[in-house]
Amino acid sequence: MKKLPDISLELCRYTHVLEVISNKWTALAIYAMEDGIIRYGEMKRRIEGISQKMLTQTLKQLERDGVVTRKLTPSVPPITEYSLTPLGESLLPIMNMLKIWAVDHYDNVQRARQEYDDSH
Repeated sequence: MKKLPDISLELCRYTHVLEVISNKWTALAIYAMEDGIIRYGEMKRRIEGISQKMLTQTLKQLERDGVVTRKLTPSVPPITEYSLTPLGESLLPIMNMLKIWAVDHYDNVQRARQEYDDSH
């Protein structure tokens, strides 16, 4: 009898959640909002290398996923502010643990990559 896979891309909620947060721009946008409400322009200045198009796409996806809320204040020019929803805030402890892990272990990852590259 054929054994069925025990890890299903369709059924695994973990996989679907990773789709929400695994993009580097998504993680950086969430980090930019961890201290509270932030205007679009300020976020763009804080996230090095992100284009306006990519930031807009990232924020729209986070809003769609229920992680971010957007507030538009009609004025000249319009003021657009973003903040994390309670769902988005619930990601912060997990993402901060990942940030700490990266700070503590990235040198080891770099060394392992170099050793691997040197031996292959």
